[in-house]
Amino acid sequence: MNALLRYLNPHGKINYSVEILAGLTVAMTMIPESLSFAILAGLSPLTGLYAAFMMGLITAILGGRPGMISGGAGATIVTLIALIQMHGIEYLFATVVLAGILQFLVGALKLGKFVRLIPQPVMYGFLNGLAVIIFMSQVEQFKWVDASGVSHWLSGSTGYIMLGLTLFAAVVVYAFPKLSKAIPASLVAIFATFLLVYIFKIDTKTVGDIASVKGSLPSFNIPTIPLNWESLTIIFPFALVMAAVGLIESLLTLSMVDEITSTKGHANREAMAQGTANFVNGFFGGMGGCAMVAQTLVNINAGSRSRLSGIIGALTILAIILVASPFIERIPMAALVGVMMVVAIGTFQWVSFRIINKMPKSDIFVGVLVALITIVLHNLALAVLVGVIISALVFAWDNAKRIRARKTTDEQGNKVYEIYGPLFFGSVTGFLEKFDIDDDPEKVIIDFKESKITDMSAIDAVNKLASRYESQSKIVHLRHLSPDCMAILKKANSPVQIEISEEDPTYKVMPK
Repeated sequence: MNALLRYLNPHGKINYSVEILAGLTVAMTMIPESLSFAILAGLSPLTGLYAAFMMGLITAILGGRPGMISGGAGATIVTLIALIQMHGIEYLFATVVLAGILQFLVGALKLGKFVRLIPQPVMYGFLNGLAVIIFMSQVEQFKWVDASGVSHWLSGSTGYIMLGLTLFAAVVVYAFPKLSKAIPASLVAIFATFLLVYIFKIDTKTVGDIASVKGSLPSFNIPTIPLNWESLTIIFPFALVMAAVGLIESLLTLSMVDEITSTKGHANREAMAQGTANFVNGFFGGMGGCAMVAQTLVNINAGSRSRLSGIIGALTILAIILVASPFIERIPMAALVGVMMVVAIGTFQWVSFRIINKMPKSDIFVGVLVALITIVLHNLALAVLVGVIISALVFAWDNAKRIRARKTTDEQGNKVYEIYGPLFFGSVTGFLEKFDIDDDPEKVIIDFKESKITDMSAIDAVNKLASRYESQSKIVHLRHLSPDCMAILKKANSPVQIEISEEDPTYKVMPK
């Protein structure tokens, strides 16, 4: 029993009332999003709810981060809309299975650690862009669609009622914690708005107006697609994109929760859990998904710190599908919109504005660009990838300019070049320009005590330099190299002479 409790919450005791109420709140906020994105993709509403149930339950039990919530996220399903339109729902399920396998392999091969390479400006841009998306998706609930499929803004009393109820729910979310923190403010806001509408018989948009949430248990089904090379070529590109988008959003969410709770999650375990959940989705009629940032923030803000709330939330969604749909379908959409708008405001990294005058211009550019790509294209994977690439290029450029050489002549008349700054692909041109080959004596010593040979471009540059000296019957000696670098140079048959001493560094050129 104690082992089970430690697994549910490895960071402390479990507050059961908080976890149960947080799970109920999460379930309420997951339903409209899962329904909306399933309908957007041309799927049955139950396909979205099944995904919310299975993703939520499996990742809560097996995931690497207590407190995280996963479900039928829009970030992943939007990558598959074209596939669904061209080939149908069976190809969707097969793609979700393959995406799950790819995600599991990422975790099994311990590649989840590469999320550490995502710089802070990229995180700011990602979260700010996501906050805007969450907020604007709630604004869409203030529209209605006519018979021809054209959307219009709510007007007159209908629009004012929707706005008033939304503001009421938002105010409750902000105000209730000042009275009590025993019950999640989001859950109180949902039920307070429901009671207000029920008591005064207010006519307003409800969950049932989106779609019915009534159904049965998900059933096992093997995707009926031809098992041949052609099918693989169809689904593999979509599976790869879905797996990448799902993992990026999930691992960024994990990092966010780590920072909020000052605890440490397990990226590789989370990747395997996401993969397992998507694999199961494909065989049980779910549209797949990933971690849901907004619902995770709702969960964390409600006080949850264990796996129990995620399990409760998933089981609640199943219970709603089976027996509680008549009640849930009567919940006003304004209540959920108000809660999610508050979540969006809380997700936005306002601190990024306070420190903007202290940030390098390149970091500001990266953060703004990531946010814009996230907002405009709704492609989180592309936004993060672009941000990481630009940050890496800026870092490489800055370090390329730091290569320096101090030139001296020792007692024997040998020319000594003391190199400062890393020698890598970006700095090799500047490195080669430091040497005066024609005027140097017969013996030249290059001292790497304050530098590192970091990649194959650097080794190639050293070899070229040695060859140029050798063409003039001059010898190059390298001093203060690590054993790894010595081995690589010798293996490459480098013409340089390597001096060995007890002062040689022990850093590794490349990981084995």
